[in-house]
Amino acid sequence: MLFLPRIVRYIDDYLRIREIEDWPNAVNGLQIENSGRVTKIGAAVDVSTRVLTQAAKKQIDFLIVHHGLFWPGLRPVTGALWRQLKLALENDIALYSAHLPLDVHPKVGNNPRLARLLGLKLTQPFLEEKGQLVGLKARASLPLEELARRLRRAVAGPIKSFNFGPKTTRTIGIITGAAGSEIDKVAQEKIDTLITGEAPHWAAVAAEELEMNLLLGGHYATETFGVKALAAQLSKRSKIPWIFIDRPRGMYSSCSSRS
Repeated sequence: MLFLPRIVRYIDDYLRIREIEDWPNAVNGLQIENSGRVTKIGAAVDVSTRVLTQAAKKQIDFLIVHHGLFWPGLRPVTGALWRQLKLALENDIALYSAHLPLDVHPKVGNNPRLARLLGLKLTQPFLEEKGQLVGLKARASLPLEELARRLRRAVAGPIKSFNFGPKTTRTIGIITGAAGSEIDKVAQEKIDTLITGEAPHWAAVAAEELEMNLLLGGHYATETFGVKALAAQLSKRSKIPWIFIDRPRGMYSSCSSRS
């Protein structure tokens, strides 16, 4: 058993929670505390009624998510929010959320983990957002078909590919989540192939005009890596078991610029 304050302090420091600016509704860090004990760690991309129900069934008392309770903003404690809080409190589940701090972490971050799975080495950060460089780029000469195959394998599912750039890549950019709307900024970095989770409709039009390749692996699918890696790291450090709660969303297009 590990005590909650100790594990929270460790993650706060490890992810630099207090140093990395984020959207206000991210509310990074501990969002719900429990009685203080941690005996099983859970990881999920999003908090929801179904995720918390599964956490309770699996006797998880510390749940790590990428998107926490407060993304919709300030709202009354009714409906879904009331259900979620009730489930967490009645089942002694502490909730910890990490958004941009988890995207950009060099070891357990979504972008570095995806880059490794794609076989991309010598990556460097790019694209400033909220004072942080939130993406990774790599010089790599790869047939586009091979890169798409690697992405499908990495996300364990289908992808969408808009092939308007070179058939053999030169510079690849990776920004997990919903960074398709940043395609014009990405193009300024001389990137010919952008890999992200989802994009608005107009991003595909922009990709054609910019003569870029745009590969969408799904918002959810490209953001499973960080919570898994963080939970595994904590488990190894603390000898506490962990499990992943899988609730895929299947989003490939949106109007959001948030990742």
